[in-house]
Amino acid sequence: MKVTIIGCSGSFPGPDSPASCYLVEAEGFRLLLDFGAGALGVLQRHIGLYDVDAICLSHLHADHCLDMCGYHVARTYGPEAPYPRVPVIAPADASKRLAAAYGMPDEPALETAFDFRTLTPGTFEVGPFTLTARLVNHPVEAYGFRVSHGGRAIAYSGDTGESAELVKLAEDADLMLCEASFVDRPGLPADLHLSGRQAAVHAAKARAGRLVLTHLVPWNDQATVLDDASRGGYGGPIELARSGAVYDLA
Repeated sequence: MKVTIIGCSGSFPGPDSPASCYLVEAEGFRLLLDFGAGALGVLQRHIGLYDVDAICLSHLHADHCLDMCGYHVARTYGPEAPYPRVPVIAPADASKRLAAAYGMPDEPALETAFDFRTLTPGTFEVGPFTLTARLVNHPVEAYGFRVSHGGRAIAYSGDTGESAELVKLAEDADLMLCEASFVDRPGLPADLHLSGRQAAVHAAKARAGRLVLTHLVPWNDQATVLDDASRGGYGGPIELARSGAVYDLA
C-alpha cells in the first residue's frame, strides 16, 4: 500500500499545496481520499487524468470536495468520453451539493461521471482495500477513515475536533494522517479542528506508528504547529505533511 499526499493545505489552497487530497494505491487500484480545491492539477503529476478508480469524501466542505466539479468536466467531455463512471462514496446529498457548486441542474447533476453512493458509519470494501468510516466531530456530517490492505493500515482524520472515534480508527495504524489546523492555545473551539498537540495526543492514545500533521492552514506558522505536537506525549515520528510526499507501507 502506497500513500501520496496530493494536497494538505487547510481550508483553502496554500502557496505550496492544494487543499485536502490523498492518493492510496495497492494492486494497481487508485483510491482518492477527498478531492479539495486545486487537487486535480497536482494529481496529474502522479497518475493519469483518467486513472482514478474510486473516491471517498470525508465531508462536503469545499476544501475537501470542490475539484470533483473539474473532474466531472474531464470525464464527461474528454477526448474519449464517455469514460466509466467512478464510484464516489460520500455523505448524503453529495451529488446535489456538487451540482449546485458547479451551477447545473440537480438531474443528471454529476452522475454522468460519477456513481454516488451514500457514506454511513461502518466497514466496507473498495477495490482491494477495507475501509472503516466513523463520524467525527465537525459542524457538518464528517467522517474519519481507516484504510487497510495486506496487513497495513492508515488512518485519516478528515476534519475533526477531539474525537474518541478517531482514536479507534487509528489504533495501531502504521500511518496516521491527522489534521492540525490550530496553533495550540487555551480556549480553542470544541468540535471543529485539532491543534498539533491534540493530534499527537490522539496518536499516542491510538499507538499509531507514524504521525503526519495535515490540513495545515497557510496563515499558521508551521514550525509552531510541529512544536505543539512535540508536547502531546506521542513517542513516534512526527512530521508535517507535504504535497508530493510518498509513504510506501509495503
